[in-house]
Amino acid sequence: MEEKQLNKAEKLAEEVLILSRNTLLVNLRFLDAALSQFEMKPVGESSMLTDGHFLMYNPKRVLSNFKHQKETVVRDYLHIVMHCVYRHMFMDPTLDRPLWDLATDIAVENVITDLGLKAATSFREGLQAKDSAKFKKECKMLTAEKIYAYLKSNNVDPMTATDIRSRFYADNHEIWYMTDEEKAAAYGIGQSFDEQGDGVNDLTLSAVELNATWQKIAERMQVDIETFGKQRGDIAGGLIQNLKEVNREKYDYTSFLKKFAVMGEAMKINDDEFDYIFYTYGLKLYDKMPLIEPLEYKEVKRIKEFVIAIDTSGSVVGEQVQAFVRKTYNILKSTESFFSKINLHIIQCDADIQEHIKITNQDEFDEYLKTMQIKGLGGTDFRPVFEKVDELIKNKEFRNLKGLIYFTDGYGVFPERKPDYDTAFVFVKDDYEIPDVPPWAIKLVLEQNDI
Repeated sequence: MEEKQLNKAEKLAEEVLILSRNTLLVNLRFLDAALSQFEMKPVGESSMLTDGHFLMYNPKRVLSNFKHQKETVVRDYLHIVMHCVYRHMFMDPTLDRPLWDLATDIAVENVITDLGLKAATSFREGLQAKDSAKFKKECKMLTAEKIYAYLKSNNVDPMTATDIRSRFYADNHEIWYMTDEEKAAAYGIGQSFDEQGDGVNDLTLSAVELNATWQKIAERMQVDIETFGKQRGDIAGGLIQNLKEVNREKYDYTSFLKKFAVMGEAMKINDDEFDYIFYTYGLKLYDKMPLIEPLEYKEVKRIKEFVIAIDTSGSVVGEQVQAFVRKTYNILKSTESFFSKINLHIIQCDADIQEHIKITNQDEFDEYLKTMQIKGLGGTDFRPVFEKVDELIKNKEFRNLKGLIYFTDGYGVFPERKPDYDTAFVFVKDDYEIPDVPPWAIKLVLEQNDI
């Protein structure tokens, strides 16, 4: 009899979850793929939880919540979906777990509240109001990453994090941190192996596959919202901001700089063209007289000619500018990036050229960093820099200029035509919208900790 009642409860709970999913589908059409992604699985303990494939639920808890306030189940379902859309479970393993759990819950609950969906409005919103107002004031954009950085910088202790999270809680995150074998043991999902290393239980996709699946869903959602949602004006800003953040391509600035490298000769033994057979044969035959000496130069790709342009308008932070130049210098000064003799031009410009410095070696770069001062702080016009560089090319100052990097906040007048060299506009991610750049330019957005 008890087993029969349990089966009945599981079936009823699943029907409640399906009803909640359909309610969301009617109201949020852009979430169609995300809402239908789960395979439902009852569990005896815990609350709701997901690994991105299975939505696991405690039947008694689902039915109890539905009985007291059916909107709570709808909100819980949407809460879990948003975790997956923003791929919160595929986090950096070095993150502080309690703080990351709290940050992700605040982020998705804020998005749900901003949607203003009556079917997902529960008692939790009242409990969260004070905390949400505080985090909005401190973080501006309530993405999980921004909230986590704020919590970390303010040294929020685990006990405080647990207390705050109790007001934003909807699902158990412990499965996010489990290995495949731990998932298999605890919930009968994941992948486990026998003594021979063969998979004996493979009931879910790998983390890599799940991450890729949800990335595609998030990208499709962003396209749908930007195409149709803005026309109706009914899509909350928090949802769009979080989508743009998670869909934004992450860059390795060091690798990016290498795109501007050119081929040239460097004083270095060329192991690729060195023949050890003839070399050792000469040593043996002529008694310490090698038959072939190794080549003392090698063709390598390094940066030789380059322009760093700095927007010194009033809206650009001086400390960020100096940090960016120093970061660029630290990358370029490595022997794998710089030729010993270089042709580097650093141009400061607001609405007009304020400073133009030519650097030909590392000693000059060192001296420039010691005495660097931000000059200008007026309006923003990018065109003078490009006019100056075109003039330098015309005067044979550059022989093979590969590129220009312009550090800016982006709010200025761009040139109308594409220059004859690659151009990248570099922004530091902050609390404000990053502007678009012309189609001929590269847009590179860095995090504050990248520089």
